[in-house]
Amino acid sequence: MAFDDITAGFAPVSGRLFTRVAVFDLETTGVDVANDRIVTACVGVLDETGEVIESHDWLADPGIEIPAAAAAVHGITTERARAEGRAARQVVGEIVEALGALFAAGIPVVAYNAPFDLSMLKNEAIRHGISPIADPSPIVDPLVVDKRHDRYRRGKRTLDIVAAHYGVPLDDAHEASADAIAAGRVAIAQARRYAAELPGSVAELHEAQVAWAAEQAESLSQYFVKIGKIAPGETIDGSWPIR
Repeated sequence: MAFDDITAGFAPVSGRLFTRVAVFDLETTGVDVANDRIVTACVGVLDETGEVIESHDWLADPGIEIPAAAAAVHGITTERARAEGRAARQVVGEIVEALGALFAAGIPVVAYNAPFDLSMLKNEAIRHGISPIADPSPIVDPLVVDKRHDRYRRGKRTLDIVAAHYGVPLDDAHEASADAIAAGRVAIAQARRYAAELPGSVAELHEAQVAWAAEQAESLSQYFVKIGKIAPGETIDGSWPIR
């Protein structure tokens, strides 16, 4: 799926963190990035105001049953995926191609809780004999940014809650296009709110998030040990943006 008109001639503007952002989200058969499968996906591009410039959506037949619990979240049943979805290998290949073109152009890709979506995509690519995106960059993960710059805020940090915190509407949560676009708009809102604190380029922001995610995982590991959720010596994987 080509984004030729979007990527042609793209260049960042000095002094502005985002002049254009891509967005990416998956809905899946479950949360196991090694064994679950992609059901729906969205890759799009927003301008610096959050308006959608381009958006592409996919529905795949994942080749396995979609559990009722997953279907209840995103609304896609096994029957619908088989009837309306395209072959998983074709869908995965097109997603990899679209993201690859955006990365090659230097357009930052926003993915909320990036290690889930990017690790799922990597494993799906390998499963179908497609070369995965080994080092996706630059990535912007609004969850990591939010935890870094508003670390003491209480409550959950699911996308719907974080979007509301930044004044971003999300009317159809767990629909790939709605989630992707909302995450992109949250990233844009964060860039405005934390302009004085964030790095000055997307490349520097990407590298900063690697460190922030590791620190956040270490802090969460310590908390989980304290409450007995994991054993002493166990840790949460803080690899970012892909595991």
